Amino acid sequence: MNKNYPIYKTTFIDDMRSLVEESAQNFPDSIAISYKDKSSDKEVKKVTFTQWRDDVRHLGTSLIANGLREENIAIVGENTYGWCCSFFAVMGIGSVTVPVDKELPIEDIDGIITTTSCKAVIYGKTADEKIKELLKNGALKSVELLVSIEPKTSIDETLLSEKKLTSVAALEEKGAELYKGGDNSYYDYKIDVNKLASIVFTSGTTGKGKGVMLSQANICLDMTLGMYNFDITRKTLHVLPPHHTFGSTVNYVGHLSQGCEVYISSGLKHVSDEIREQQPTHLILVPAFLEVMNRKIWATARKTGKEGLLKAMMKVSDALRKVGIDLRKKLFSSVLSAFGGKLELVICGGAKLDEEIIKTFDSLGITILNGYGITECAPLISANRNKYRKPGSVGTPILACRVKIDNPDENGEGEICVKGPNVMLGYYNNPEATAEVFDKDGFFHTGDYGRLDEEGWIYITGRKKNLIILSNGKNVYPEEIEADLQKVEGVSEVVVYAGESRVQKDKITIVAEIYPDADLLADKGVTNAQEYFENEVKLLNAKMPSYKAVKRVKLRDVEFQKNTSRKITRFSIDKTID
Repeated sequence: MNKNYPIYKTTFIDDMRSLVEESAQNFPDSIAISYKDKSSDKEVKKVTFTQWRDDVRHLGTSLIANGLREENIAIVGENTYGWCCSFFAVMGIGSVTVPVDKELPIEDIDGIITTTSCKAVIYGKTADEKIKELLKNGALKSVELLVSIEPKTSIDETLLSEKKLTSVAALEEKGAELYKGGDNSYYDYKIDVNKLASIVFTSGTTGKGKGVMLSQANICLDMTLGMYNFDITRKTLHVLPPHHTFGSTVNYVGHLSQGCEVYISSGLKHVSDEIREQQPTHLILVPAFLEVMNRKIWATARKTGKEGLLKAMMKVSDALRKVGIDLRKKLFSSVLSAFGGKLELVICGGAKLDEEIIKTFDSLGITILNGYGITECAPLISANRNKYRKPGSVGTPILACRVKIDNPDENGEGEICVKGPNVMLGYYNNPEATAEVFDKDGFFHTGDYGRLDEEGWIYITGRKKNLIILSNGKNVYPEEIEADLQKVEGVSEVVVYAGESRVQKDKITIVAEIYPDADLLADKGVTNAQEYFENEVKLLNAKMPSYKAVKRVKLRDVEFQKNTSRKITRFSIDKTID
């Protein structure tokens, strides 16, 4: 192994139950989870690892008493302490978690719960009305037990039929009684780590999602091997949706196993205030968040007339660092205070992040480590490391994970394929789709295009489903053009695609659809946005091969539709151009 490739200390995770137990033994009085009941509260509730272990154990004991061992259990709702306890308790008793996106339409929520034959639903306050409506409609046929994460619920006895209704708090209280009375059922069970443990439905940015089947071995080994990459600091802030593997696995499984405090965010609109208030030392984010944060930094600098000064200070600082003098905390204290003043590290995954953003944050004193993952791989595949990274790359594969490029072109670019202990068991009740993504050698085909350099570093080009294939056989990766367009001042969001003509159906027109930053354009004195962006696109086209040229610029009045991970749902875009 390369001598510059440090391996950081980590805790080996056997299974979810032992993770909770060992964390309580290793960090008994340290804070595991902190949160506010309401965003407006001044009081921050703090739960030690010992308290967390007890709550998970008691909830698990009660679920067993309700006949829910080795059953499928849905968890739908916002990110809360109750959601976290439920996630670990369900897998701790050998049952299967089915995390459900609370933002889905009620028919989709019912579809997931019914398709997976869930015997119980644990739900939060944001899902309360949806669950109530489903009960009114006679849905949730397989469900026997409803568990409210909140003490109060709008659901009453008249809607239950033969179903039972309780709360997480009531189950924990009963479980504590049972455990104190000698009920050791929570521990008297050997967990088979290779069995199905979680069914996670993909976000569906290009269409309808599929149910990814993960075992505890998939999740635990992915995090054990993944955490070797990072020198984890003391406190993080959980921003990402918990039903997504990046949110639940990396934030909860990865961090709690290492004794890190996880502060649970009250929601997207509170994140900026929470970062300043809670002062996390590192964050787990997707590119969309960092893109917004980067725009805010430069927008503030422009509005205060300090953009030029900030750029000059960054150049001076970078030069001083080359001779061993690091003054970033002093020089950029006003900027860093917007991030709480203690932020050192951001681990970014889910998609490729623009290298210029990484450089900006590095110049200011915040290290960004870009990684690569996919739900089907539990999710982490590769990552840059604290002291070992390459510009433009999403890192090297985690330990025990093999990566190959299928059918590479003359540039070495092809589909990224993965084989390792983190790769899913398959798609739930969909053997055809499962067979399509595994080749004869057992490699999983990710649907992402990229290349490997001579040292095994991964570079992402784009998504297979987004690829534009021209009549001359040339491939155009929209993500590459989008990355360049994102650097144009005034671009808030952009998607590049092949426009679909009703008249000339075989003709391919590369379209850049832009959601402008109206405030920034106003600051620049731009009065004709269409003309402005068309001129900027001409400049970009001049720097690219002619076959990649954007032929049409389309402006939109509203943001692109996104899923809860803040990824643009490309399938929702109207691509017609005449």
